[in-house]
Amino acid sequence: MKDTDLRLLKLMHSLFKSHPWHGVHIGSEAPHTVAAYIEIVPTDTVKYETDKESGILSIDRPQRYSNICPTLYGFIPQTYCGDKVAELSRNALGRKEIVGDGDPLDICVLSERPITHGDVLLKAVPIGGLRMIDKGEADDKILAVLEGDPAYGKWKDLSQCPAEIIDRIKHYFLTYKQAPHSDTNGCEITDVYGPDQACRVIQASCEDYANTFPDYKEMMNALLK
Repeated sequence: MKDTDLRLLKLMHSLFKSHPWHGVHIGSEAPHTVAAYIEIVPTDTVKYETDKESGILSIDRPQRYSNICPTLYGFIPQTYCGDKVAELSRNALGRKEIVGDGDPLDICVLSERPITHGDVLLKAVPIGGLRMIDKGEADDKILAVLEGDPAYGKWKDLSQCPAEIIDRIKHYFLTYKQAPHSDTNGCEITDVYGPDQACRVIQASCEDYANTFPDYKEMMNALLK
């Protein structure tokens, strides 16, 4: 990258709001501590989702039924669920048909302090995850705690989290798309894993991102020099 291009890139990055997926760095301590962009908070009755082209937080749909997300929910910047993420599920489950869902890696963040709205960045410490398959696509949910949180901030492993909280999170993802007259929504959670596997999933999603968006990765690396 030419010096003039780099200067212009740094100027634009300083003057304009960064795209939350491509313009925010995952963090120098990843995968053990990561940036998380929060789209939904537990009081939301509307499903917000980042518009992938513009980066603007948009209304995807009103929550159709009574389920409300029990945690802060969003994604990890500069990640992508592609073949390497799917391969982890294929190997774990022995199911060759699984593919990546083509989205950034989802993250649920536990916080004792209420955060009243989405469209915020925070630092999160992964403590585990849910291996979720949504209609044949790998759709892992990383479970994390807010860094420095007074109640949960010292947790390092999902085993420290009460089973009732994990069950509540699982129930949300297994039912939030499900119509009252239906017995299934096409989603399944095959297992719950700890921090080591969570770090492997995050690392795989970073590699998928670098392979899928090499230009964005190059620009972010240039900004960090």
